[in-house]
Formats: sequence, structure tokens, C-alpha cells
Amino acid sequence: MTSADRMPTTRRYLMCPPRYFEVAYSINPWMDPAKPVDHDLVMRQWQTLHDTYVDLGHKVETIEPQPGLPDMVFAANSATVIDGRVLGARFRAEQRAAEADHYRRWFNENGYHNIVMPTCINEAEGDFAWTGRYLLAGTGFRTDPGAHAEAQEVLGVPVVSLHLTDPRYYHLDTALFVLNEDEPNVAYYPGAFSEGSQRVLRRLFPDAVIATAEDAETFGLNAVSDGRNVILPTESTALAAQIEDRGYEPIFVDISELKKSGGGPKCCTMEIRG
Repeated sequence: MTSADRMPTTRRYLMCPPRYFEVAYSINPWMDPAKPVDHDLVMRQWQTLHDTYVDLGHKVETIEPQPGLPDMVFAANSATVIDGRVLGARFRAEQRAAEADHYRRWFNENGYHNIVMPTCINEAEGDFAWTGRYLLAGTGFRTDPGAHAEAQEVLGVPVVSLHLTDPRYYHLDTALFVLNEDEPNVAYYPGAFSEGSQRVLRRLFPDAVIATAEDAETFGLNAVSDGRNVILPTESTALAAQIEDRGYEPIFVDISELKKSGGGPKCCTMEIRG
């Protein structure tokens, strides 16, 4: 199948400008507060990602960033939205806890009234990936296993639990992304998962794109696909070649500053479904 055969679907995204972005603390192996952030560059990188979505025909809305919340730019961590139902977030790290309520208020102010805030630790699309048929749910470092059952109850979709074992890939969205929801398929890095979870992924997605350790280290799996176009970091050339062979169109963006906090394209992008 060629890229001309694949049909993208128009998406609606919520993003947060990195106005207050910095690496002020360390809550994952990628974060080093000793490394300075180039604030002008991170704003340009974020704007390029935003504009790429707009140029592809997607609708992008923004939430106002808040001082003292440097990781609020990572919008994917703050809610999971399917069929208009909103399951909010509850962060494990106290430094990020206040983000959840800012996003909750955004949904309330924008006409979403079916909003549930979780009782279990739940870092939203960081650990939840909607395939179009079921919700893949990661655990091991951030999201509690109990959040998986809570997500199934609130969102009304079947949930498949996956166990993450490599602390560098602390969220599911650093180790796996959904390529296509119409004929569900994913790309993932097996080394990030337990043996049992690898078997589950092989069973569910026998035609998956299998990423290398190098792909994962470049945050290539923190990608965003609309069913044809795949937004991924500039360094992820090997992964891009694989997905291009499958008929997808890779589009590169520079995330060098965002990566200093363990984030990439998907981390910055919450998808609002329905």
C-alpha cells in the first residue's frame, strides 16, 4: 500500500504553549536540571509542531499555560477523551499534580460536562492509547493498574493492560504509538515491555512495525499519526523508513528542547475524540 492509498482522518487536538517550560526537577531518566533550556528554541519547535497539524487540516485548540507548571506543555498527560467522555488525570509526581485541574476546567469551560476525575493514579494518554477498538493501557512506572479498570468503566471501552519494564520508557507513549485506527495497527519497541506484554502485542498486532532500541532512544515512538501522515522526531530516520514502506507519510519535527524533559510530539498533543 502506498501513501496515496491511505486516507488521513481529520483530528482535533489540544496543546499548551511551553511559555514556562524548563527542566526544574527530575522525575524521569531524561531530565537533568543542570542542562539549560533554550526558551526561544522550544517555543519555535512547539509552534512548528502546532503549525504542522494545522497545515495537515487538523483542528488545534490551546490551553493557557500556568507559571510554576513547566511540564504543562505535555498536554497528552492530562486527559483521555473518547466519544466525548473525558477521563481526567491524577499525577504521580506532586510537581505536576496541579496540571490536572487546569485541564479539567478547560473541558468544563468548553462545553464538556461528562468529565470524571480519577481516583487512581492515571497519566492519561501518556499511558492510554486508543486503537479504535480497544484502549491499550500501560503501567509499571506512572499509571496505577487500578486505573485501567477505572478507564474501562468511565470510557466504556475494552482495556488491554501492558506492563512497562524499562524506566527510560516510563509512559506507554514513549514505547508505542497507533498508526491506524481503521485497521488497527501500531509501532512499538519490544524491549520496553514485559515478556507477557510482548506476547499480547504480537497476538493483537501481528503486522506491527517493530522499532529498534535506536528508534526508541530518539523518541521515535512518541509519534502522532492521522492514519496517513506520521509526525515524528527528525532523528528517527530508520523508523520513518519502516513506516514509509507501509504506505505512511513521515513528517519530521525537531524536539531537541522538549526531549530534555522526556517529551516529544505525542506528549505535546492530546487528542479530543467526539
